[in-house]
Amino acid sequence: MRITVVGSINLDFVATAPRLPRAGETVTGATLARHPGGKGANQALAAQRLGAEVCMIGRVGRDGMAEEAMTLLLADDVDVGGVVTDATAPTGVALIAVDPEGENQIVVAAGANHSAMPEQLPARIETPLILQLELPIETVEAAAGRATEFVCVNLAPAAAVSDQLLRRADLLVVNETEAEFYGDLLHQGGGRVVVTLGARGAVMYQRGAEIARATPPKVKAVDATGAGDCFVGAICVALLEGMEPEAALRFACAAGAIAATRPGAQPSMPTRDEVESLIS
Repeated sequence: MRITVVGSINLDFVATAPRLPRAGETVTGATLARHPGGKGANQALAAQRLGAEVCMIGRVGRDGMAEEAMTLLLADDVDVGGVVTDATAPTGVALIAVDPEGENQIVVAAGANHSAMPEQLPARIETPLILQLELPIETVEAAAGRATEFVCVNLAPAAAVSDQLLRRADLLVVNETEAEFYGDLLHQGGGRVVVTLGARGAVMYQRGAEIARATPPKVKAVDATGAGDCFVGAICVALLEGMEPEAALRFACAAGAIAATRPGAQPSMPTRDEVESLIS
């Protein structure tokens, strides 16, 4: 299948520390790594590695970080023809702190992502579409409005969105914190809603009623960064392939679990064979 992802592209600076700092505290003894990231690019790479052919639409700066941020998309043959270079804004950056249990804190400087306007989008998007909220809301809503096929919206990070976007989505994906932010708004449309529960798995709803639930395999988490994005790419691939809701949740939970066992967002994305081996 072919999938279009409209979303963010970042370079992640990841500090793995003995523990996460409290407000106003400095924690020493960390190690630093740099990885390609951004929720949009993460989800695009996840879907590509799990069997889709993905077209990425996004924006990077005209700087040295852009090439680094695009490294794995290019290496895995994601179509980046829709990625525009911004002459005035830098490539987006995420500053991430990770503790030994894989928990993280993330601060994002959007950079060129914030300059991705609706004018950059094609007039019609005639493939299944994956969206998140790291681009301007008007761009996300315009993309959904131009889509003619399945639309998945990962409502992260939580932000105010139009009722029209919520109704247009065939699939909404949120974590527990985001689910609390949106409340009953999640269930006002006719599409499916998935709430991810971390190590406890995920639940799928339709019109407010639970229709499926799954738990992930037991793994040793190293870095949860990107695990949720991996889940989004995986659940879309699974549903678009025709898997039943429970099987699709199991597949996506397994993919996210594998991602959590490896450092970095994009470097952690599993292949189809790895996921199928884990759930077989």
